[in-house]
Amino acid sequence: MKKAWNKGFTKETHSSVMKTSQTMKSKKIDNFKKWREKLISRGAFDLAIVPRDTSTAELVGVVLGDGNITAYPRCERLIISSNSKADKFIVRYSKLVERIFKKKPAIQKTNRNCIRISLYQRNISQRLLIPTGNRRNLNNLVPGWIQREEEYLIACLKGLFEAEASLSIHLPTYTYNFQFTNCNQSLLDFVKTGLKSLGYHPEIRKTSIRLRKKDEVKSFKNLIKFRE
Repeated sequence: MKKAWNKGFTKETHSSVMKTSQTMKSKKIDNFKKWREKLISRGAFDLAIVPRDTSTAELVGVVLGDGNITAYPRCERLIISSNSKADKFIVRYSKLVERIFKKKPAIQKTNRNCIRISLYQRNISQRLLIPTGNRRNLNNLVPGWIQREEEYLIACLKGLFEAEASLSIHLPTYTYNFQFTNCNQSLLDFVKTGLKSLGYHPEIRKTSIRLRKKDEVKSFKNLIKFRE
């Protein structure tokens, strides 16, 4: 199929596209009216609000753990990366993104081992209260509303652990290790403090927080329904 002559151009990069845009504006022609009305009826343009509930708290955890928000001139892009074999993770968090942002995300396979859940929309960072770009050295990443309620704290910890934790149990040596790993010190402190507030006794390492006691590993796994 032959491509349109103006594909890839905008009114900022092509004089003829600018002229077409100005002509349509002067004649009050709105090519996107039906599309916009359809999305408005679904609530897709209610961009100022995301629910402050356990679903959003869990999504915040996943994004802080293994996600990224990139800023563009007209919108932002949310990406959550996953191992391509983690089918339940991909299904769960693509549905969570769709429910919260009222838009179905794209599922993109970047290579044999990686899949990205991807969404373009405006004000994602502002609504989730998560900064755009590299967060490695930033502080106070977890929004205050999550830290003030235990049910939101647990949901956020679930998201973080689903994204960045590993669980290993070696029965012959009675070894249990539930480990969250991250390079952001503020995030490690949040996990440490959160676990302690829930009555656990985490071990602190330079880039990880661990639960090593059998009963605590089992208890926390059940509490956050890890990998269920």
